[in-house]
Amino acid sequence: MKVEKKEENAIVLDVLMKGHPDDPRPPFKREPIIQAMGIEQFKLLELVPKPNVIIDLHEKVYIGDSERLKIERVKRRIGYNELTHTARGELPFIIEKVVKDREADFVTFFNKAISITPKLHMLHLLPGIGKKLMWEILEERDKRPFANFVDISTRIKSIPHPDKMVIARILEELQDPEVKYHVFTTK
Repeated sequence: MKVEKKEENAIVLDVLMKGHPDDPRPPFKREPIIQAMGIEQFKLLELVPKPNVIIDLHEKVYIGDSERLKIERVKRRIGYNELTHTARGELPFIIEKVVKDREADFVTFFNKAISITPKLHMLHLLPGIGKKLMWEILEERDKRPFANFVDISTRIKSIPHPDKMVIARILEELQDPEVKYHVFTTK
């Protein structure tokens, strides 16, 4: 489980230069909004851009505590249901990009995942992993740690795309507020 900390960088999911269409205020009183996803903890955020900056979809923006070039402030954290249709459509592609860029972190998950309860292992939380497959993963990683996603799929024939399992779990954690265990995201 992850420790709650601030996101340093985010990737833009949608740009609403005239504010959110659901904002009840008249359009001239709305502030521009950027919907984005944090890179480290996959937090969904609303950001307020600095005046007169151009921000593109899929752009990585700095939102940490130091000087920000394009973002004035982090307005608030939002839930999946508050994302625009555009942001929801872009989310799986952005998650896939982050998972590929941070492959080593997710391979480490396969190498170090532990039991949560006597009957539930962290690996069970990935879609498609049952007891038999979990034991196969544990036996293979005991022989030697997995090096990358290709190594996992080569040594565990039942997992042709470990990255897609991780992406599906991240999406599930973001979409379902009732998810009990957050492996890759924070509540």
